Amino acid sequence: MTREPSFILATDGGAVVADGIHTAFPVVADAKAALASHSAPIIVGALPFDLTAPAALIRPQSIRFLDALPTWPLRPLPEVTIAEARPETDEHRARISRALRRLRDPDDALQKVVLARTLRLVADGHLDARTVLHRLAGADPTANAFLADLTAAGAAYSGTALVGASPELLVARRGDRVLCAPFAGSAPRHADPETDAASGARLAASAKNRHEHRLVVEAIREALEPVCSELQIAPEPRLDKTAAVWHLYTPITAQLREKSITALDLALRMHPTPAVGGVPAAPAAELIAELEGDRGFYAGAVGWCDRRGDGRWVVSIRCAQLSADRRSALAYSGGGIVADSDPEDELAETTTKFATILTAMGVPT
Repeated sequence: MTREPSFILATDGGAVVADGIHTAFPVVADAKAALASHSAPIIVGALPFDLTAPAALIRPQSIRFLDALPTWPLRPLPEVTIAEARPETDEHRARISRALRRLRDPDDALQKVVLARTLRLVADGHLDARTVLHRLAGADPTANAFLADLTAAGAAYSGTALVGASPELLVARRGDRVLCAPFAGSAPRHADPETDAASGARLAASAKNRHEHRLVVEAIREALEPVCSELQIAPEPRLDKTAAVWHLYTPITAQLREKSITALDLALRMHPTPAVGGVPAAPAAELIAELEGDRGFYAGAVGWCDRRGDGRWVVSIRCAQLSADRRSALAYSGGGIVADSDPEDELAETTTKFATILTAMGVPT
């Protein structure tokens, strides 16, 4: 087997594949400085949910921009089982109920918070990251399939990797053009076409989901307006679907006022959006830290930025962190909680969202 790449980001429009680590940048400011000084032609990697924590950004030894994923030799996956849920379902319901008490308090500023849970997976053999990635890309060709070596973030992450298939584009920049596609609001897919269509239609008409989505769009508007002109936001959210989930999304385009603002700058400016954090951002982040602890790289961002400032960053959801020995993994799933959320529905939403990564790893769902 050839060595595992240090970074991959693939969509239906092509793939970026990097090998090796020339320079590690756990401090984001150092990565930005390397781009600005042209000492690094490109930076790739992952940003954590909490931007005060170490990043996993690197200057790779080599990089390729391809039309599609390479045809690596792939391996059969071992048997993978769920060893533990963190937290258990009753505790997750209790966390949602606790958040709802705050969300329904007229004296509390909190309007939305995203709460997540984790599944610890164990395998009876080696989990080949490229095989998982190919399975993710094959199941949802329009998603952003990614693999990021997390070693640059420090000893705790040495040898680990984040793999997933995100439906959500945080931001892309090419020249002075900016593109975003925020997602918020979801519903399960179904095998029966009529049932599936009805699920999508209910999502499109759901006042709860449209409110949750509007909070995300408005936060992105506020982040972009100071640095962009010609901001164009679709007046109504649109439906998108992956193999497991219907989503609401809104395409947003804009023009940069200053071309010195890079794709990495934009990602840092926008992250975390209310799609993975909450509104207002600070109290939501405080509640997430209190209830969940450190999320690591789940609900952060994965992407690249070159010295011209062009790049692409996606929200790191529908993912799992593979252990250094590739014999275990942590899978993540979350959902947005607003005042009219129902704990049972929110628990079911996380179960639905787990399906993307669990199916790719061969875990029965």
